[in-house]
Amino acid sequence: MRPLTEHDVRSSFLNASPDDLRIVALPADFVLTDWDHLDFLAWRDPRSRGRGYLIAELDGEPAGIVLRAAEGSSRARAAMCDLCHTMQPADQVVMYTARKAGDAGAHGDSVGTYICADLSCHENVRLAAPLAPNEVRASVDRRIDGTKRRTEAFVGRVTETAAVRR
Repeated sequence: MRPLTEHDVRSSFLNASPDDLRIVALPADFVLTDWDHLDFLAWRDPRSRGRGYLIAELDGEPAGIVLRAAEGSSRARAAMCDLCHTMQPADQVVMYTARKAGDAGAHGDSVGTYICADLSCHENVRLAAPLAPNEVRASVDRRIDGTKRRTEAFVGRVTETAAVRR
């Protein structure tokens, strides 16, 4: 991923209202980000428990979305993240929703998927050993490529109505 400035990050959000943009809190270690080894940028808002942010590159440009974590907990014992395909204890995978960009979002349309609660998918796919005894892992490179592709597809579904705005 190409290096982003704070201005780049704030201007990348395509499904954010002016109020959302005003309260975006960058990760505490943002200035230390190793952009050369990052496929996408995702973090939980340090000031708001239920908010998260995800920025992927679509067509060479950063495309960011604001996420909201569902409240409550699952009764399942384990769950799989739809982005990194990592099996985790159920309390470590959360349903995140993102308001669609443009008019669709203004009318209440949203997209949701199950994602690692701490948005650590980028790190999880780089773990060589399985996290669960019955989990079969593909090669690390294939897992990284798959996670990047699924993340871009999710961001694309949220921002498809905003393609004209770019």
